[in-house]
Amino acid sequence: MTLHALLTGLAITLLAGCGKPTSTNSIPESAPRFTEVDDSGIDLVMTSGTLPSTQIIEVNGGGLALLDVDSDGDLDLFVANGATLDAPTAGPGCRLYENRSHDGRIEFHDVTAASGIDLHRWAMGAAAADYDGDGHVDLYVTCHGPNALLRNRGDGTFEDVTTSSGTGDTGWGTSAAFADLDGDLDLDLLVVNYLQFDPSAPPPSARFKQQNVMAGPNGLSAQHDVLYENLGNGTFRNASQGAGMHAVDPAYGLNLVILDLDGDERLDAIIGNDSDENHLYRNEGDGLRFREEGGARGIAVNRDGHAQATMGMAIADVDGDERPDLFTTNFSSDTNTLHLGRSADAWDDRTSTWGLGLSSRTMLGWAAVFGDFDHDGDEDLISVNGHVYPQASMDSMDSEYEQPPSVMIRSGRRFRRATQEETGQWISEPRRDRNLVRGDLDGDGDMDLIIGELNGPVRVLRNETTSNRRGVVLSLRDDRPISRDRLAPGARLDITAGDETSTRWMPAGGSFQSTHAPQVHVSIPPDQRTIDVEVHWPDGIREQFDAREAATRIELLRGTGTDPASD
Repeated sequence: MTLHALLTGLAITLLAGCGKPTSTNSIPESAPRFTEVDDSGIDLVMTSGTLPSTQIIEVNGGGLALLDVDSDGDLDLFVANGATLDAPTAGPGCRLYENRSHDGRIEFHDVTAASGIDLHRWAMGAAAADYDGDGHVDLYVTCHGPNALLRNRGDGTFEDVTTSSGTGDTGWGTSAAFADLDGDLDLDLLVVNYLQFDPSAPPPSARFKQQNVMAGPNGLSAQHDVLYENLGNGTFRNASQGAGMHAVDPAYGLNLVILDLDGDERLDAIIGNDSDENHLYRNEGDGLRFREEGGARGIAVNRDGHAQATMGMAIADVDGDERPDLFTTNFSSDTNTLHLGRSADAWDDRTSTWGLGLSSRTMLGWAAVFGDFDHDGDEDLISVNGHVYPQASMDSMDSEYEQPPSVMIRSGRRFRRATQEETGQWISEPRRDRNLVRGDLDGDGDMDLIIGELNGPVRVLRNETTSNRRGVVLSLRDDRPISRDRLAPGARLDITAGDETSTRWMPAGGSFQSTHAPQVHVSIPPDQRTIDVEVHWPDGIREQFDAREAATRIELLRGTGTDPASD
């Protein structure tokens, strides 16, 4: 090793050790272990064009949503399924699966026909929330136009209320999320759009690294994102223009996360764009008013000043300073990026310092999620990968077409890539994965995974990590008669268990074109019987829930805690 390399490595090590220590640094490092459930009952092979992909519309795949459709306390699965170029409005159809897990066995049943869901256009993403406040979780499905709003009737069936609700945007919708963006106690809807594409007249091919490849996104027309204001009567109005969403040039939008980024008790939004600068829409209050500040706040580009191709996004408090940090997955021959919050309104690229750069250069990343999957007290990072170009190989593009998932284990103040021996066979298999959601599927207090593959199967991965620490799954509920914001997307939870503290968020959006379960997971020491939780509700109200029994699942009901300011 040269002296320069030695000094560089020493500097990185010292930098990694700087900053506020967290209470989990003394916990021995472990690794999450998952096993694929072969007989889960999800028999779907997803459709998004055909293989090999020849046009850009074929490469994103369809999204996933974990939600409790039937209010029985477990997580059901909705799959946004696509179509093909020769029949773009007549695909095999979206699917709904009911969770019937029992006795530690994860099991789903296809209930699509009984549910009344009959959506066969080219679906892309899925957002789940109770937009009308009737106690039943509804679905919004982004498509290659028009999108669809499916209202849950509460009897196991859905009705298409797209036209009557006014939410049928006709762009190429990718991701979407519901959140109370104007503080009026109902859920508004933010829809991310990609670009203009006509399946009947696709563009000619382009050149990339001396290869003929499919065209786009560069050279094709980007589309504006759309913000719908919930009017509280089952209808929405397009508030994009007045809210400031059209004050910036349209970009190739793929993903979003919504949460209070700067601590001002208003929900903000980050939009992840493909080959464009990412956008940070800062909520200015006064109804629906936003200002785009991605460049000024350090989220628009990486440390080299380059716009990236952001697909996946995940939020965590990586460095223990109680501020949200942003991880994004990007194109191959680039790196994934970790934007660390250094103040209430600014972020820095700390990718290399945390060991997340070099290992991702050969990968093309999609959905990503942080989580304490191994019950060691800190959050590791899982992402799925797969190239867009069938021509990709290490010789032609320094990247393979099919790629294995990435499991990055937290090791002090750095991450390292896990091995197959640590996590199981599933991470060694090259795939064309696109989508990933997490949730406690079998009610045992840990986070399981569901992964969607481009023109491949939907896979269920059971978490089989063994630990003497206790897993606790937290959910929130707001049952006030005046509130239509039942599940509080965008909330923050500060959790204390003995001398360990952690901060978790329940952002709206994230992953990629998908919706995680509305749950927060934490693990606590084996001798700890209670936990304290301070909830930062999306409307800025804080509530303290002390000495809650550390059960496998805990639901925190708004109004049953105390005011932290009174302590």
